[in-house]
Amino acid sequence: MGTPRRRWAAHLLAAGLAGACALAGAAGTGGTAGGMGAAAAPLYSPVIAGRPIVFPADYGSHPDFRTEWWYVTGWLTTEHGESLGFQITFFRTKPAIDESNPSAFTPRQLLVAHCAISDPKRGRLWQDQRVRRAGLGLAEAAEGDTNVWIDRWSLKRNASDYSATIDAEDFALHLTLSDTQSPLLNGDAGVSRKGPAAEAASYYYSLPHLRVSGSIARQAATDKVTGEAWFDHEWSSEYLDSEAVGWDWIGINLDDGAALMAFRIRGARGETRWVGGTLRSAGGQVQILQPDYVEFRAGRQWSSPRTGISYPVQWQVRAGGREFTLVPLMDDQENDTRLSTGAIYWEGAVRAYEAQRAIGRGYLELTGYGTRLLLR
Repeated sequence: MGTPRRRWAAHLLAAGLAGACALAGAAGTGGTAGGMGAAAAPLYSPVIAGRPIVFPADYGSHPDFRTEWWYVTGWLTTEHGESLGFQITFFRTKPAIDESNPSAFTPRQLLVAHCAISDPKRGRLWQDQRVRRAGLGLAEAAEGDTNVWIDRWSLKRNASDYSATIDAEDFALHLTLSDTQSPLLNGDAGVSRKGPAAEAASYYYSLPHLRVSGSIARQAATDKVTGEAWFDHEWSSEYLDSEAVGWDWIGINLDDGAALMAFRIRGARGETRWVGGTLRSAGGQVQILQPDYVEFRAGRQWSSPRTGISYPVQWQVRAGGREFTLVPLMDDQENDTRLSTGAIYWEGAVRAYEAQRAIGRGYLELTGYGTRLLLR
């Protein structure tokens, strides 16, 4: 997480942005200041069933929606044969502020980035985070195609690949992610339900089986790496309903070229509020997994020595008539992002087994286990 001075500076920045948004949000819900009258809260675009996803435009940012993310997870092999996991995520959020404020310093869009390397030899993550308001030469999420950046952190789509650059406090990733398959539209032609009410939904596509090459640095050591990744892009204005506290999600690149995405939305008592997923065969046949065809069963638990939060890090997942066992690369893949999003979650590399045979690798994400996940 960097030096104490860097962590304190990041804390002040995050607190300042959060405070600015909270004050603006209060004004936007009817507060007045000095008799100036109430400010207008922003309107967020809804997710509409039947609205098609269109490329390349939908590779880019959707600033009229409340929340959006570009999410890359994958496995790397170093030139020395080490197996590592990695995560690079950029978030964009539209705060509830008075959009008529003419100030250039008004945080009309906030950008957050998380990055982590799962390193079994170290026994825990290398991790870092960034948060900035968009504009002023600090950060941007471009419309029309993927080009999102904060300072020297960036993710950009080129003709047939993505370039990812992360220069963190004590580690770095410089990766090229090349397409090997077409985009996978999740849900109903890219509209993915997230709860009993139709309003709880996102636009959602994935790019499985990205071919990865490049380099990573850990402190003073730099290694060339190759590997395979999974890319998710989602945008929504009402991702979780009021009864949901978090989710369990998997994105698995199967060794035969097939791909599996599945998720479970959880309520406050751990009950399943919604499940879904997509299974694409090696031959390209797509099966949209309705709630009756997906089941998550938690297995072995691991408790964080830092936060005391207990996570189910091993799972049995039934999806599309198949049974998968997910086993983590290592237990301690807890990501503490309280200085940017305020969340603590488990995000880690896992191996997938079927009938005790290794059949793929991917990532597991567990949110809302300590406290309810808030998407602002």
